[in-house]
Parts: sequence; structure tokens; C-alpha cells
Amino acid sequence: MKNSSQITGLPIISISDGQQVGKVKTLVINPEKGSVDFLTIEHEDWQVSVKAIPFKKVVGIGEYAVTVESDNAVIDLNEIPIANQLVNKKIKIISTKVMTRKGELIGEAIEYYIDDETGNILGMEMKSGSNEEALPSEYVLTYGKDILIVKEDAADGFLNDISLLDPQNKQLKENEPFITDIAMEEESDIETLKEKQIELLNGKKVTADIWGQNGTVLIPNGTLLTRTIIEQAQTEGPNVVVELSMNVEA
Repeated sequence: MKNSSQITGLPIISISDGQQVGKVKTLVINPEKGSVDFLTIEHEDWQVSVKAIPFKKVVGIGEYAVTVESDNAVIDLNEIPIANQLVNKKIKIISTKVMTRKGELIGEAIEYYIDDETGNILGMEMKSGSNEEALPSEYVLTYGKDILIVKEDAADGFLNDISLLDPQNKQLKENEPFITDIAMEEESDIETLKEKQIELLNGKKVTADIWGQNGTVLIPNGTLLTRTIIEQAQTEGPNVVVELSMNVEA
């Protein structure tokens, strides 16, 4: 996941020859698809025509550069009517008012985030009153030049953590309760096992010295086991408990 500011201004590098093709000038948004379809290129030798790279031709977007296979990825926007139309729509998202379909103004977009593998817009960061919120793209109905139209319940979708716009992070967050439940079940199973060990060993006499992890005698030969002593052995680890269970009177 990358925001638009992290991409704008990055050098565009051709992998085939290691040459810089130019720099990312703007991100061209397709409002119907809700995606970035092209990256326009800033190059000192291209003052007349507008050059761009289709997002599908981007190999990767790193911290320091955007990479493409070769400079063949560069197109002239004037030769691609659809691309030219998208540029002329001038959808920018940033500094655009956010309004519900019923006409309620809920804020202003201050940044947007895309999937750097597909170009799909994941959501935006917006200022709502005195707060800054993240709004997932599924709440957006229309990406307009002047206004972003969102669903009426968009405020219910506000996230206080930008990273949750990333589907992977969102999935991890959603799985947290499940992971916690598993951990609690495992912890419960361990406690049950420990109780069974105590029941089996409590009151029995030790027939050999039981050594602790630090190399000293933990439980001397002849000791009559109590709950406290067994719990002490359990804290030393499973190997000590096994050793103890093998050296008690039947």
C-alpha cells in the first residue's frame, strides 16, 4: 500500500538498461473503476506531448523508484484517447470535499492510498471536523472533480488507523479475536494438563534426586511431593516433570 505522495516525484527506472525514464508527475485516476490507471511522466525533453506509463506496466513501486521493464512502457497520451480523457477529467481526490449521497458534507480528503500491485484505490485519509479519519474505498460512490460522493453510512466506516486500509492488515485485525481464542484454548489445555500431573504425583515419594535446569538438585531423593513442589518442577519445564514422574514410588 502506498499513498499518492509516496509515488509522486519518484524516478522511473527501466530495468532493461538501468536508465531513468523520467519522474512520476501525477497519478491519473479512473473514477469509474476507482483505480490509478496511468502515471504521467515529467521529463525535460518532453515539453510538448504528455507521456505516461499504464499502471499495468509498472513492475514495482519501491521507496526510491518506480520500475518498468523498459522504456517501451511509455506511451503518448495524445495517441490513446481513453487515457487522454482520464487526464482531462482531472480527478485528484486530495483537497476534494466529501459528501454523502443525501448532501451531508462530512469532510475533506487530504490523501489517498492505493494497492501498489494493482493500482486500485484502497481508501482515503480525510479531515472530518477536528479529526483525521481513514475511509475505505467501498464507501465511495463517485470520484468527482469537485466532490467525492460517499454512502450515507460512511461515518460508520471511519478507521482510526490508516494501516487498516491495507487488506492484509485488515485481515490480521479481523482475525485477532480468533487468534486470541486459540491462544486461550491452548493455555486452558496446558493448565488442564498441569492439574492432571499434580493429581498423579501429589503425595508420592521421590526415589532419586531431580535436577533443575541450572544444574542443582531441585527435589532431593526421598522428598514427599506436595502441590507446591510439583508446581516448582513444572516451572522448570516439561523435561524436569518427565524426569520426576519416572522417579517416584508407584
